[in-house]
This record gives sequence, C-alpha cells and structure tokens, in this order.
Amino acid sequence: MSIRLLAWMTAFLIWLGAISGCSVSIGSEEMTVLAGSELKDLQPMMDDIEDATGIRLNFKYIGTLDGAERLASGEDYDLAWFSHGKYITLIQNKTGANRIVTQEKIMLSPVVLGVKKSVADQWNWTGNRDLTWGDIAEKSGSGDLVYMMTDASASNSGFSGLFGVISAFADAGEALKVADIDEAKVKKFFTGLKGRAGSSGWLAETYVKEQEKYNGIVNYESVLLSLNNSGQLREKLELIYPKEGIVTADYPLMLLEKEKREQYDRLVEYLKSEKAQAKIQELTLRRPVNRKVKLDPMFAKNLIELPFPNRLEIIDEVLFTYLDKHRPPSHAVFVLDTSGSMSGQRIDDLRKALSNLTGLDTSLAGQFARFREREKVTFIPFSNYVKDTATLNVRNTGVNDQSMQELRRRAESLQADGGTAIFDALIKAYQYAEKAQIEAKDHYVTIVLMTDGDNQSGASLGDFESFYRQLPKEAKSVRTFPILFGASNDEEMRSIAELTGGRVFDAKKQSLTRVFKSIRGYQ
Repeated sequence: MSIRLLAWMTAFLIWLGAISGCSVSIGSEEMTVLAGSELKDLQPMMDDIEDATGIRLNFKYIGTLDGAERLASGEDYDLAWFSHGKYITLIQNKTGANRIVTQEKIMLSPVVLGVKKSVADQWNWTGNRDLTWGDIAEKSGSGDLVYMMTDASASNSGFSGLFGVISAFADAGEALKVADIDEAKVKKFFTGLKGRAGSSGWLAETYVKEQEKYNGIVNYESVLLSLNNSGQLREKLELIYPKEGIVTADYPLMLLEKEKREQYDRLVEYLKSEKAQAKIQELTLRRPVNRKVKLDPMFAKNLIELPFPNRLEIIDEVLFTYLDKHRPPSHAVFVLDTSGSMSGQRIDDLRKALSNLTGLDTSLAGQFARFREREKVTFIPFSNYVKDTATLNVRNTGVNDQSMQELRRRAESLQADGGTAIFDALIKAYQYAEKAQIEAKDHYVTIVLMTDGDNQSGASLGDFESFYRQLPKEAKSVRTFPILFGASNDEEMRSIAELTGGRVFDAKKQSLTRVFKSIRGYQ
C-alpha cells in the first residue's frame, strides 16, 4: 500500500467518524486484562478510556479462583482486575514468583445482606445501626431468614460474605485462627442459605425470577442497589450494615508486565480522575476511591471495615471448613448420557471429568470443586433406557477415602452403548430428587444433565414439561444444569434450564473437566 493511499484512507476514516458522531480509534495500544465477570458493567466506558488514554482494554472474563490459578500458572496477560486482590496476592507470594508489579484500588463495593423492606421493618432492622451479625444469625437459624449467596469458593461476593461472617464471629483481627471462630453462630447464619450460584450476576437474575422464595440476598452493595433501581422487584431491599463491620471489594487494577508500567500509569491516572470516578459511580453504583468525588446520598456512610486474614493457609482452612461443615450439605445428581455416540474420546472425557471431582485434580480450583464431606452424590447413567442408579455419601475429601474411591470406580466403569432416552432419565432424576428431599430435608439438591445428542426414544421434552409442572413445590425447586456437548440439542437444553431455574454450561467451547468444576459452584 502506497504512503499516499494510506494517508487518504486515514483521512477518510477520521472524516467518517466526524460525520457519524462516532469515535474511530487509529493506532491505539492494546492491553489484555484477566478480569472478574462482574466488570462487564464497565463496557460502556471503554471508548472513553481509549479516547483519554490511547489504550484499548481487551478483557478475558473468568471467576476469581480460576483467575488466581491462571495467574499462578503464568498465563500471559498485561493486567488483572478482580473485585478483591488479597487472596490473589497471597497466592502469588506463595509461589515465589509474584507477577504483580503494582496495584491500585479503583472503586469500592461492600458485600452486604439485602432484606425485603417489609421484613426489615417487622424485625426492626430498617436503619438499625446497632444490628449485629449475631442478630442476623438468630433469624437465619430459626428459619425466618431465607436467603441466597454465591458459593464462597467460586465467586468473590460469597467469598467476601463468608469472611465478613467469620471475622465477626471470631474477633481475632488479621491473625485469625479457625479455633477462634464461634462455630455455633456460623452454622446458624448459614442455616437459612437456600439458594446458591457460582456468579453474582446469575444470583441477582435468579433472585428476580424467584423473589417469592427468598426474603434476603447477600451480594455486592452495587448489585443490590441496581436491583432496587431496576423496577423488577415487587418489594425493594433494605441493605443491612451490621455494626461489627463488613468486607469491602476494592477492585484493584494489577499490573503484571513491568514493561507496560507507563501505559498502566496512564490508565490509573484516568480511572482515578474525578471525571472517571463520577462516571463509575453513576454507571456501576460502586463507590469512588477519589475523595474529591461527592458520594451519592444512596450510599450508607461511616462503614466499619472488618479485618481480612493475612495468611493463605488460614483462608484455605476457613474455605474448606465452610464447604465441609458450615453450609447446608449438597446432594448432586448427575444424569449421564452413555449412549453409543459417547464411545471413544467422549466417554473418556466424561470419566475423567467425574473422576477429577474425587480428588484427582489437585489444582487450586480442583481442590475446591471436589466432592465435599456430608455430600450425597447420585449417578443416573442412561442410553435408550435408565441404567443402574447409584448414590454414595461422601465421608472424607481425601483422594483415598473409601467413598471417593467408590465414586471413582463408578465413573470409570461407565460404558457407551445403545440409544438416547434423555427425558426418561430426567424424569427418573426428579422422581429420585423428590424422594431424596423427603429423606434429607437439609440437603441442597441439584441435577446435572450431560448428553451429546438428540433424544431418540421414550418421553419427549413436552412429556417432561408436563411431568415437571405437576411436581410438588419442593421438587420444582430442584434446578437442572444442562451441559452442551457433542451434538446435543442446544435449544432443548436451554428450555430445560429455563423451566427448572438452572443454567446452561457449554462444553463445546471448553473441556468437560472445566465445565464440571464450574458447575460445582452452583451445587
């Protein structure tokens, strides 16, 4: 291309942008960002950021734990941007090869409990600054408070919520020890946890759809304020700030490549400017870190910040103790396609994905995703008929525990043959789940449906829908999480998720092992 032609094309693009009112970026630098999915709400600011700094941010969205693991493994990104940086920093320090060159807090959002306004009024919680975490635990333990929260090992809002509770019930500051925690109060607090999710956004969307089932939700202050402003709630939420304090997400922007320091400084200077901070507050309902920006009156003032543990091993111990002892136990029902089309690599991938959940996956995410103590696990394999069903109780999370070995043996014994009767198997799963709920009311029951093709025999989707609508209320609360895999009928899988309140996971674009680990945040 000649210099004259290049100059002409450049002038034409600038003229085209001017007459259309659009910003046309020419020669912008690009920086890659590994980021938490909740930062998608900053997308409307990307053009402003590029215009002000000459930098185009290219985001890869991921969960906090997965992000921490990818950073520790050395994946190539210029920046990392998650809602909380302390755990990631501790993991980086442990590896001995800390990639974080520097970091700056960009915005703030406490993790708090939102309670329906009528309930808060009834309990004298509205505007009550003397309310304690212990008061909340009593209402939860009595069954009066029924709430939703993300999984603490998968999402930072659940992670921060957990450590707010733990810190309040330990009163040991940063030098927290598990022995300091008031176990009775912690168990009471989590008794009312009846809705789980692996992401804050999906949790909020589900609360809107099912708000009659819950009177509370733990999430970022920004998410709860957005819900109140959305017009989607039949009753607004009263945000609760216990007097002991809360844990705040401070969204640090982390520089990973020291060669990009000059670009990073440009970004931070703009993001912390009064103009950008005011825009962030308006757009995301997060608090500004720049004190020159006037705080919107909707935000509660004079908040107390609870201390966060300063040792990685204590954080991990708290997380594992929560999963194994504090939260209501899980009952995971896996409906597994073992038809002839699954033969070869597909059945191998399924065996591996399930076996990894028995402790074989020693990665950071794998350790938290494995089957937990007190959990029930049911396998319902099917082809053109429903095969032998097996349920086991997990007694210990050790890879060599007898229950883990038996689950692994069951997974590895799956054989591919025959046709595909998806909805016969799914109906069987709900019949089983209904019975399981009666026998163990404290367990949180979910269904995972994995199939690689179309339904070929037995009941149809319409038959399943008719069956599901006749189920009792408790059985309808069991969510199904379908996995798109192989030549699965994506439309039917989405219909199942929508009907049952579940979520579709895509194993056509990523490994089945990674999908199974992601689903664990919803079980």
